[in-house]
Amino acid sequence: MIPTLQMLALVVWANGVPVLLRLLIGHRCVHPLDGGRLFRDGRPWLGASKTWRGLGAALLTTPLLAVLIGLPWLLGLIAALGAMSGDLLASFIKRRLGRQPSESILLLDQIPEALIPAIMLMPVLDLSASRVAIVVIGFTLIDLLLTPVAARLRRMLKRIHGWR
Repeated sequence: MIPTLQMLALVVWANGVPVLLRLLIGHRCVHPLDGGRLFRDGRPWLGASKTWRGLGAALLTTPLLAVLIGLPWLLGLIAALGAMSGDLLASFIKRRLGRQPSESILLLDQIPEALIPAIMLMPVLDLSASRVAIVVIGFTLIDLLLTPVAARLRRMLKRIHGWR
């Protein structure tokens, strides 16, 4: 598999598996990463949608995907760490801007989540700057296509199962 596609697959999976898990099991076993603590501005550090369950799902399953697509498991772990770091950074910034958890901001919700892991693995996967840009653009397009689908599925499952 081409390294650019491998990187894209890892980024999409690492960012998507927490959402998938939420769709599958709702709000069971969720504990916010920030413990509900507030930053000095009186707003949450990250918000209720950033959970230990989602972080764990990304960190545990992305290495498995890496092995399945022909990469060492450690590269999957690094990709997951980078993607989750980008996601948490974006959430921290959004809370400072007064945005609600799960509220979307175009590009802020995509670029850090793809750029950080791609840069981290750039030398290992021999990715050029243009290939990193392809990963970021590819992830952005995939995220923009799948986010409304996930939201629709979540609303449907909420009605069926009575989830919050």
